[in-house]
Amino acid sequence: MGAISAVDEKTGRKFYLDDPDDLKPGEKVVFLLNLHGGGSVGAWQRAYFPAVDYKNQYRLVVATPSAATKEPTRRWVGEADDAHLHNIVDYVFDKYGRENIQSFWLVGHSQGGMTSNRLLRDDPFFQDRVDGWLSLSGGRMGPAERAEGFGPPLPPGQTMNMPRPAPGGPPTCDFSFIFAVGEHEIKLLPATSPWADKYGAGPRERRPDIVDTEAGQIHDTGRQQWSTKGWGLLPRPGTAEMWVYPGAKDGRVIADVVRLDKGHTEGLEPHVTEALVKLIVSAAGGKAQALKAAASAG
Repeated sequence: MGAISAVDEKTGRKFYLDDPDDLKPGEKVVFLLNLHGGGSVGAWQRAYFPAVDYKNQYRLVVATPSAATKEPTRRWVGEADDAHLHNIVDYVFDKYGRENIQSFWLVGHSQGGMTSNRLLRDDPFFQDRVDGWLSLSGGRMGPAERAEGFGPPLPPGQTMNMPRPAPGGPPTCDFSFIFAVGEHEIKLLPATSPWADKYGAGPRERRPDIVDTEAGQIHDTGRQQWSTKGWGLLPRPGTAEMWVYPGAKDGRVIADVVRLDKGHTEGLEPHVTEALVKLIVSAAGGKAQALKAAASAG
């Protein structure tokens, strides 16, 4: 599958944009803004969470940009990156029609997940538009404690502290939430969810395990020689547990997915990727249509 390059005309920055091959005018789509982690780039994220492989089956539009800041590592920081993300959302809403955006999800791995949290907590632009957040090892609403010693492995003599979510309370806007994580990243997955409680969902229910016989597409090649289980090893098949909190208000989806015997950087396998996409498209949306209606009324 070839990557499609789009351009943020306000900044000249390029990003990947994928949509269904046979998309018809006026067709409803689910929009994912797919954010990489610190030190990474859009091309890596596009392979780490390969939702584009399911764009035709589930009618997805997937935008995958790269952060601008490169020193000391490429990260989502500053007003320039936030403005770029605003521009991408406006570009997609205009290109496909706000009335045709069935739902809009932020997807973020690691620091991209922390950035998603920050945008939902502090940025009215995203608060008014986002219907859901898929956190790929990027923090949980109702935290899951990190495994002891978790962090990027470094050559002897070097040290670095993993960034933690910015201080402050949880976002006050409404959205669905899915947390996906490697088993070796956390001490234990909590059995309850404050976000599920917020929407009156029932106790969590175990769904059938997701079994993959194929490996993911990518891993952290830069640290392969000294990597750890917590950070991530070579891609390989695996099994994931799925827990769903049923009956959340207004059709929201609240779920946790734990990839067994996996860490932070092994790319997601095909079946677990599809399972996450299925959860996303099953959730209620509507913020884009509400904005369209408000604009028309105004």
